[in-house]
Amino acid sequence: MPKKILIVDDSAAIRQSISFILRQEGYETVEAQDGLEALTMAGTLTGLDLIITDVNMPNLDGIGFIRKVRELPAYKFTPILVLTTESQGSKMNEGKEAGATGWIVKPFNADKLLGIVSKVAG
Repeated sequence: MPKKILIVDDSAAIRQSISFILRQEGYETVEAQDGLEALTMAGTLTGLDLIITDVNMPNLDGIGFIRKVRELPAYKFTPILVLTTESQGSKMNEGKEAGATGWIVKPFNADKLLGIVSKVAG
């Protein structure tokens, strides 16, 4: 049974490139264009093994999304990776406090992405 990963980013190009990389390795992916859509999907989807979210998005940003999704019993312990151009410590601390598991700083390459994903999602 393939691992299911939710990708949240307001850039369709980034969502598609992450999906493509992960699907090549046998992962199943679902995509949302912002935190609000992702939160709705999280409420209806079951069995997500990992969430990858951007920080800067309209409607509900990544940090807000992480806080809200962590309130759902099904996602208390689901690994959440934050995909961001933000490498400042303050944003990282904010993400950790919200419940993020780890960070992937953009730009990233396929090998780095897959390495982190396999480490946290198994």
